[in-house]
Amino acid sequence: MFVTRTHLEQIEADTLAPYALLSRSSRGRRYPDAEPEYRTAFQRDRDRIVHSEAFRRLEYKTQVFVNDEGDYYRTRLTHTLEVEQIGRTLARALAVNEDLVEAICLAHDLGHPPFGHAGEGVLNRLTEACGGFNHNHQTYRVVTELEQRYTGWPGLNLTFETLEGIAKHETEYDLSNIAGFDIRLKGSIEAQIANVADELAYNAHDLDDGLQADLIHPEDLKQIELWREVCDGVGWSNTKMDDVSRHLIIRELIGLQVSDVIQESVRRLEALKPQSPEDAQRLPEPVITHSARMQQLNRQLKDFLYQNMYFHFRVARMARRAERFVEEIFTSLMQDPRQLPKSYQTRLERTDVRRVVADYIAAMTDRGALLEYRRLFDPLMRP
Repeated sequence: MFVTRTHLEQIEADTLAPYALLSRSSRGRRYPDAEPEYRTAFQRDRDRIVHSEAFRRLEYKTQVFVNDEGDYYRTRLTHTLEVEQIGRTLARALAVNEDLVEAICLAHDLGHPPFGHAGEGVLNRLTEACGGFNHNHQTYRVVTELEQRYTGWPGLNLTFETLEGIAKHETEYDLSNIAGFDIRLKGSIEAQIANVADELAYNAHDLDDGLQADLIHPEDLKQIELWREVCDGVGWSNTKMDDVSRHLIIRELIGLQVSDVIQESVRRLEALKPQSPEDAQRLPEPVITHSARMQQLNRQLKDFLYQNMYFHFRVARMARRAERFVEEIFTSLMQDPRQLPKSYQTRLERTDVRRVVADYIAAMTDRGALLEYRRLFDPLMRP
């Protein structure tokens, strides 16, 4: 049996909730582009994102730990895949479009520069005169103009709905305005799921990495109510943690939070009764969210991670080292843009040199930036 796009679109129409976005109702793409016979429009978006150069580079971009710190720790790619997995679980449970959620989740970090938030902070400061640098804005630019894979248009030519979900990631209303989306509307249900999945994933998995790296110790976490609740739920009460116990606790933490999001979101959807995607977007508050109690528990965990992991001296040292690499590369290229590859030099006539240099650096992986640093400053390294 051959399942066509029409069949897939009908399955969506028959099985999804009235507030779900249907691929056959998509507002389309900016550039005319015939849809394939056997994939929906949102499935095609997902595939284009996965095959992009920016997506492949996520494998060697920092989440918290720089790539050379060890093989276990999350990278931007593994984080993205974990967000996508959680997003699909939520979408399936809430009867909305899994393919659209997947596409938004897979794209959400494409604009991150090397060395995570440390690299982003430096680029933002160095490009302040031309609008600064924000990884959400950069993600949108990657998928709409910077990826060069097609002869007929710049970017990936994604659907309106996927682009809106990217633009409204973490409620970036300034980006929504720049991109031409209605700032009065919330993100779609699918976009809201991607937002919640992102936060849920990095809280749980950063905790996992922090425990694995011995930046955080189980006895330090006893002050965290959510930690105590999860440990009680799995019957773990030791102070010394082995790998199996850590995996068990992190799984329980994710499962507990996913269940909380589903239950609270169902409660809100049943109370508000949106009958279309537009109804859901016009609501004054997001409908995909944690319960008030879980939000409070998560805030306590997040504050703990900031103080005990993100500001740990080992992480701070990595960040300062990364900032120096990025700033010195940026400064050298600004002093002589002829050091840029030809494809970037051709943009200098129509684009601010600071933006061009920032785009070049932002596309690098951690190890790519380290190699570029050596090429620029190591006299024994071939340029």
